[in-house]
Amino acid sequence: MTRRWLGAGLLLLTIVGVGAGLAAWKYATLQAALAAAANQPEPVESVTAAVAETREFQPTTVSIGTIMALRSITLQNELPGTVREVGLSPGEIVAAGTLLIGFDVSVEEAELKAQEAHAALTRATLERMQNLWRTHAVAKEELDRARAEHDVALAEIERIKAVLARKTIRAPFRARIGIADVHPGQYLDSGTVLTTLQGVDDAVHVDFEAPQTVAAALREGDAVEVFTPGAIEPVIAHVIAVDARADPATRNTTVRAKMESAATPSPGASVRVRAPVGPKIMAVAIPANALRRGPAGDHVFALEDEGGGRYRARLRPVQTGPLLGDLVLILSGLAAGEQVAASGSFKLNEGTLVAITADAGLRGIESE
Repeated sequence: MTRRWLGAGLLLLTIVGVGAGLAAWKYATLQAALAAAANQPEPVESVTAAVAETREFQPTTVSIGTIMALRSITLQNELPGTVREVGLSPGEIVAAGTLLIGFDVSVEEAELKAQEAHAALTRATLERMQNLWRTHAVAKEELDRARAEHDVALAEIERIKAVLARKTIRAPFRARIGIADVHPGQYLDSGTVLTTLQGVDDAVHVDFEAPQTVAAALREGDAVEVFTPGAIEPVIAHVIAVDARADPATRNTTVRAKMESAATPSPGASVRVRAPVGPKIMAVAIPANALRRGPAGDHVFALEDEGGGRYRARLRPVQTGPLLGDLVLILSGLAAGEQVAASGSFKLNEGTLVAITADAGLRGIESE
């Protein structure tokens, strides 16, 4: 029994001794590794850098606008009749006064000749009455009746001429003719839609909807940018009118601007309109590749100078604004003049040691 207890004690002492030896060896190994790591240089990441610069920024809103001709009408006939002449060629540009549609006016022309003959007779009668009245051969009443009959005859001539004019439809202004389906010999009731006329001018109107708060701040003469289909650069238009009421369904207000341009889309075409919102504000701008996005929000890596051409990356949460080409506006979180990591910033973390590459150096942001 004593031998058994003695053997167990020796085994336990052996196990404890081996464990202590292993622990001492492991500790010594860790200390050696830490000492070796302490002697190793800190990793350095290479990036390019940029300097945040102050920019004046105008907040804007974008809406869809519609091109409108300065003058545009839907052509209809006032009087019924049979078409005799047609000058409607779809797409053709016609000058003011060009004959578009002529109705058959043979009856009116005959009536005009008859009435002119009657007017000549009443004029002769009036002249005779005037001569007789001077000699007191007729009463004043008969002279007045002759004068009235002559005036009625002249008025009837003017009425017939007016009918003739209304049965001859001419272009009221220089315009482009729309699609038409009118032919000689066709009978048309009054009020028939004949075609549309879109004025041809060096300018057009642009109507667009703006939120009521934005429209309320717009004034006559304010500039808006119009982006036409296929165009790279916007065309400047100027506000000429703001509707007096907002749409009760959308709460938007119609704004009309005038755009003077030699090449404009056809009336009815859709364009994008960028209008100013409120006063201009000051912000800083950095290259878009300097902005990092993550679950915690937008951030940049500001570069803290440690001397010797080495910098320390500091994560800086920022509030971003819109893009301006290759730049992004920073509304808060970054001050003008601070250096930020640009190309290569995706490799950085908080506290990373940074070296700016020699080929880029500190890059200032060029003004637009």
